[in-house]
Amino acid sequence: MVKAVIIDDEEDSRKILANYLTKYCPDVQVCGFGESVSTGKEAILKHNPDIVFLDIEMPYGNGFDLLDSIENITFETVFVTAFDNYAIQALNKSASYYLLKPINIDELVKAVEKIKSEREEVNYTRHTNVLVDNIRTPVNQKIMLPTMEGFEIIAINTILYCEAADNFTRFYIDSSNTSLLICKTLKYFEEILKEHRFLRIHRSYLINPDYVIRYTKGKGGSVTMKNNKELEMSADKKQQFLGMFER
Repeated sequence: MVKAVIIDDEEDSRKILANYLTKYCPDVQVCGFGESVSTGKEAILKHNPDIVFLDIEMPYGNGFDLLDSIENITFETVFVTAFDNYAIQALNKSASYYLLKPINIDELVKAVEKIKSEREEVNYTRHTNVLVDNIRTPVNQKIMLPTMEGFEIIAINTILYCEAADNFTRFYIDSSNTSLLICKTLKYFEEILKEHRFLRIHRSYLINPDYVIRYTKGKGGSVTMKNNKELEMSADKKQQFLGMFER
């Protein structure tokens, strides 16, 4: 069963969508509602849904404001709006689907099936996102990174650092001159990789200390990684970072 929350300032719209889901998407359980940014956030935090059906235009803020207020987004977002001029913003917010009112039932079913299919591919790694080989030694630990096309599997010990890119994360890999743009937030990966000695040194950077080649003093200072990229460090992370190199 897929849990859903519906956030829309119009009561009739909430009821219509809930009825459509009950009738045409029986695998979806509507477990909560919201009519504004504040009540919508409350419903999300209370029910921990798999899908949030989110109106954009609401009083005292909009759907994008609501997403910005949630630190760790673990749900898929389906924007439901009467306006067609928000598609680019919705894409930038990693929306899974964009539905125009009045809702087309076929498009609604397609949106739900798309999300279910994608989540089934990765649900076994949703909480840890780590794949461990049978030998189960650190050198064999791998992570699955969901992309727009599918997913990539890489060894954790090859990750140089991760960089925040709005609701995406860019991974820099030691064995490659390219980077991977992944459809999850940096906060999401911080929780996973902290057990592997990764350190969040800045709101934008999560580093693997094994690939630091230089530290430069300053208020917070900066680190230079193996690929010669210099990354700024927040002052409040300085002592924790330096402590990793004390003997």
